[in-house]
Amino acid sequence: MIYFNCDYNEGAHPEVLGRLCETNMEQTSGYGADIYCERARGVIRGLCGNDRLGVHFLVGGTQVNLTVIAAALRPHQGVLAAESGHINVHETGAIEACGHKVLTVPSENGKISARQVEEVYRIHVEDESMEHTVQPKMVYISNPTELGTIYSKAELEELSAVCKKNGLYLFMDGARLGYGLAAKENDLDLKTIAELCDVFYIGGTKAGALFGEAVVISNLALQEDFRYIIKQKGGMLAKGRLLGIQFLALLENELYFELGKRANVMADIIRKACRESGYPFLIENTTNQIFTIMPDDKLDSLREKYTFSYEKRIDESHSAVRFCTSWATEEVNAQKLAEDISND
Repeated sequence: MIYFNCDYNEGAHPEVLGRLCETNMEQTSGYGADIYCERARGVIRGLCGNDRLGVHFLVGGTQVNLTVIAAALRPHQGVLAAESGHINVHETGAIEACGHKVLTVPSENGKISARQVEEVYRIHVEDESMEHTVQPKMVYISNPTELGTIYSKAELEELSAVCKKNGLYLFMDGARLGYGLAAKENDLDLKTIAELCDVFYIGGTKAGALFGEAVVISNLALQEDFRYIIKQKGGMLAKGRLLGIQFLALLENELYFELGKRANVMADIIRKACRESGYPFLIENTTNQIFTIMPDDKLDSLREKYTFSYEKRIDESHSAVRFCTSWATEEVNAQKLAEDISND
């Protein structure tokens, strides 16, 4: 069986494992206060062009999302997200379990617009009984989104502007950021994201690390006491140096960006086969997730060799599914899938 159901089936890139093995018997301080985490913070600050950024390392995406949101919001405040947003559909109510409501808006492409944010904020402040409802205080986006689409620089600038205007925090989930930055139409970089977002993270778990996400905080108010919240939410890894070492391996020599590009190229092989075979896409994108619509009997045939994710039923005989490549997808396997998609 060949897996195309997610981008974290494999362990870690050999360079990451090599660094971990090389430093395995070293003694360092714990909880991220070691030399490797400090060096990794320096690399990230350099890539973002800002020495004042707060940088923290956590193990996984859900852990980051609930910690960041819990740290930023007061008990009466909520976070705005697309209906398809990861914190709304795929985290078992983790945000609500921490006492904060996820306020959703409709989205066909997985993205939120500045206009939607403005409207939600306006409706709240113009409500005569607004103190009886949850106050929107943060906007959550992911790049790429759950549907593999990415934000343009213009879209992020508009979101940032409307958030600043109305006193809202802008938080970007970067679990798959490496694939987004490597996308063909991408015009964002880490420096721009750091300038426009109050907080974001660089995902490692889905992009070559054994585990780990790097939280980057530009808003000074959100930096205060953040380590207390990490600890309280169970996110402070005692052997914190394991996280710093991995991000050094990924970011020092641009391996992170190379792996993102490679996964997108593998996805293009599959994407091309779908297009040439006449299978339409549920949503168009150029990242490592391919959402396509196929006849059910064709999908049954593919399931004999491959795993992939079911999305939804389209009609009596067609379903939408997701094929997902990763940093480790072998070209021969992508080609095999492409050939089987193309065969009648």
